[in-house]
Amino acid sequence: MNETGACIVRRDRTILLECAHPGFEKARKELGTFAELIKSPPAYHTYRITPLSLWNAASLNYTAEAIISSLHRLARWGVPAGLEDEIGTLHSRYGKLTLHGQETSNEIITLRAETPEILDGLVNESGLKELGLQRINSLESSCRAENRGLLKQELMRLGYPVLDYAGYHVGQALSLAWKESHNHAKGGAKGGAFGLREYQLEAVQLFQGIEGQGGSGVVVLPCGAGKTVVGLAVLESLQCETLILTSNTTSVRQWVDELLERTDLDDESIGEYSGEKREVRPVTIATYQILTHRQSKGGPFLHMKLFNERNWGLIIYDEVHLLPAPVFRATADIQATRRLGLTATLVREDGKEGDVFSLIGPKRYDMPWKELEQQGWIAEVECVEMIIPMSSELRQKYLYAEAKEKFRIASSNPAKAEVVVELLKAHQGSSVLVIGQYLDQLTELADKIGAPLITGKTKQRERDERYAAFNEGKIQVLIVSKVANFAVNLPDASIAIEVSGAFGSRQEEAQRLGRILRPKAGENKAYFYSLVSEDSREQDFAMRRRMFLTEQGYEYVVKRVPSGKGGTIY
Repeated sequence: MNETGACIVRRDRTILLECAHPGFEKARKELGTFAELIKSPPAYHTYRITPLSLWNAASLNYTAEAIISSLHRLARWGVPAGLEDEIGTLHSRYGKLTLHGQETSNEIITLRAETPEILDGLVNESGLKELGLQRINSLESSCRAENRGLLKQELMRLGYPVLDYAGYHVGQALSLAWKESHNHAKGGAKGGAFGLREYQLEAVQLFQGIEGQGGSGVVVLPCGAGKTVVGLAVLESLQCETLILTSNTTSVRQWVDELLERTDLDDESIGEYSGEKREVRPVTIATYQILTHRQSKGGPFLHMKLFNERNWGLIIYDEVHLLPAPVFRATADIQATRRLGLTATLVREDGKEGDVFSLIGPKRYDMPWKELEQQGWIAEVECVEMIIPMSSELRQKYLYAEAKEKFRIASSNPAKAEVVVELLKAHQGSSVLVIGQYLDQLTELADKIGAPLITGKTKQRERDERYAAFNEGKIQVLIVSKVANFAVNLPDASIAIEVSGAFGSRQEEAQRLGRILRPKAGENKAYFYSLVSEDSREQDFAMRRRMFLTEQGYEYVVKRVPSGKGGTIY
């Protein structure tokens, strides 16, 4: 028992963290290594220890003993009876099963257990029988190598994450090198080629693993911290033909630009595979959208064959948290190919984090956002939630609306436009992104403030021109829909104003804040404003939206806008 502890640990594996406690910040960092934040009201934050949170901790070399010791340090009234054993049991399942190739046959893989009892408990599982898993001896079973991914998925579902040592094929060789003139590390390189920052070099090394045991997994870094460079560094180290999957055509072209700028690859070696082009070359960058395109709802995915178009030695999944279900299925078939996931957050609103773990690989590297901020690699961001009243007419409409319509009415509150105008005055001269969910709201805002708008209907050429004009300072305010949530490089954006969002999406909030994280000249500071209608469902969803950022240490200052007085915000 620690009567001064910041946490109350409960038997159901939930943990209450007192926000006003002097040890809050230290406790938050410790909990973030092995538990998931599930609620973040002002008084107490609620965390939950889950099997996946423990297995991700294990993949980063946190032991069960270290986790239990941390709980004892933090727990005000001790750790409930039985919880230590439960944590130990769940944690220990990581590594109890391993996959291995066979020297005599590339078509068979072996599942090896630490004890016979583990396989005894799995022998009657129908899902494993359907995959053809057969017992060889007391500690081993085998199945066809083509079922490698599906086997890992099924065992994950049964509560046994598998360490995959079955190996990878080399892929077609590709010679490339860094351009010697390019160095993006502050003060030069510290032990890495091309001037990789220390954390990027560490991420590459941990992905590669020890004695060839690496080769699949996820690197988690905030937007603006150079995830693309980590991907290029893995590609450079492996020297093989590579397929890169990303979220949109804008991102495809950013990858092309990075490859041409930082490596000695030429245009003929790099292909774009998107809605506009169908180039398959030694390094090919494709969108998730084109891979999941089909002519009818029940028809085949016409471009999934890209996974087998060349002898890829590496597949990079950019923004891996966006991976669509059909790509999961294709990924299950290519487990002998090295796979690197890149993301700012492993949060998925569909709850499929376990599929990322089993098919792409475990978390190999995770750098806290605030640590990078302290080191100056990303901007310091001040987060402000602006509470905006609804007019009496709008309030009446809101009160009598259906639940889903209530959210839209609150999100589209016309009073938000006046607040946007005032914020633009307050930050005159800065590069500002206005981000929203609803096209009619964004169109009205664009007309009101005379700023260009980018939506899903904007042609790619026009998008590229507007992004370029914004980056060159020719446009100071840009209004964007959710098409700019992901993988858009706007390094000079220092202000983001969120006028509406997708219900309670933690992923979206993190990505939107990420648009302004790239380092800034001078004080290296940015501002993120979230505009929310007062006493509405939007407030409830806003609290959920910011949970991931709260877990990363971002605090939202709440400011209320007086009714009819948008000009008195400050």
